[in-house]
Amino acid sequence: MDIVDQIKGLAAGHEAEIEGAIDQVGDIVDEKTGGQYAAQVDQAQDFLKDQLGGVSQ
Repeated sequence: MDIVDQIKGLAAGHEAEIEGAIDQVGDIVDEKTGGQYAAQVDQAQDFLKDQLGGVSQ
């Protein structure tokens, strides 16, 4: 079993909590940078959430 499969196994069933954490980290980054990188942070959040959607497959 490779590392990706191990991570998918750990994340399965916890998608809501992980999405919440992604949002919290994005908010912290926006706060610390004064929103200067808000577009990039939003893009990264969307990418991570899309990747999370593949966990349950």
